[in-house]
This record gives sequence, C-alpha cells and structure tokens, in this order.
Amino acid sequence: MIISALKVLELNEKYNLVEGLGERDSKNPEGVGLDLRVGKVEKLTSGSLLCADNTSRKRYSPKTELIGDIERDGNKVIIMKPGDFYLVSTMETVHAPAERVKIHWFLPGVHLMPDVYPRTSLQRGGVDLLATKTDPGYRGPLAFGLKNVGNQDFEFELGARMFNLVYHVILGRLKRPYSGQHQGGRITSGGKIEIQT
Repeated sequence: MIISALKVLELNEKYNLVEGLGERDSKNPEGVGLDLRVGKVEKLTSGSLLCADNTSRKRYSPKTELIGDIERDGNKVIIMKPGDFYLVSTMETVHAPAERVKIHWFLPGVHLMPDVYPRTSLQRGGVDLLATKTDPGYRGPLAFGLKNVGNQDFEFELGARMFNLVYHVILGRLKRPYSGQHQGGRITSGGKIEIQT
C-alpha cells in the first residue's frame, strides 16, 4: 500500500519523515509522491570491491570527486555527457522510522519504507536513475546513481526536482532496522577498507 503525499505530510508533523522539503511539495504536492531535489553530485575516481564475506578480502567503495554541492555552489549547472555516470544526493533528509508508525487511529502501527522513482523529465532527457529501496531505520539524504544513456548532453541545475518519493506500508515485523555504513547519507568509504555489518 502506498501512502498519499497529503498523508505523508500529515505524518511528517509527528514522525519527521522528510526534512527540508521544497515549498511546492510541502504546500501543494501532486499525486502520491513528494519531489526531492538534487543537492550534491559526485563522480567516481577509483574502483571498488564488494566481497561475499569479511574473511578473505575486505570491501571498499570507490573514491569520489565532488563536482557540485548546492550549499557551496548554489544552483550550479551540471552537464552530463553521453555515458557519464554520477552519484547524486538529495537536498532533503529522509527518515524511515525504525519504530512503527500509526497511519490511522483505528489501525495498528506499521513500518514504512520510502521508495524513489525518477521524475519523467530524466527519462525524457535520456537519463537513467539507479535507485534502491530504503529500509526502516535509515535517516539521511538519499543517494542514487545517475547515468546518461542517451546520445545527447543532459543539463541540470543543483536544486532541481529529480526524484519522486513515495512511502509504502510494510506488513509484518522486522528482525532489525537498518544499521549499515551508509546511515546519514554517506556516499563512499573513500577507498578505505571496511567490514560490512
């Protein structure tokens, strides 16, 4: 079950589901989702390693170079050439509460899972958004891959609405909430070896 944008705004007052929403989405949301804006853009500058376990080799994520940050650069224009791949982060902080949320007074509490979809403007520009679900217990900006799969340049400004956030209801209980290394919006280990939890 997807929760409407208006209901998310209502729940936001009690559970702080999304911090820093733009004025349009905090006052006049459209449909079932809330639009999120791009706040940071980074490009990969090294390789990475994801292991099957922590006994043989140690995992590491790639080093990155920050090419745009709304707080530092304002509404800087970023140009994606065909084939370019960037890691992008939202301006907003998204919260998937570890505790159960009461969405209606007559229903039992449920866990919520934020999920992100690309705004169709990305697809129309030949750009693919690589996203994943967000588990209860996570709090921070959301990070995604963005790849220009078209044959033309794609330009965007920092602060542009790119992503559409919806909250799903989870049926059942959780063994444990999210406690991974990317809590708080961390993009990378910077090439440093780490143990996966």
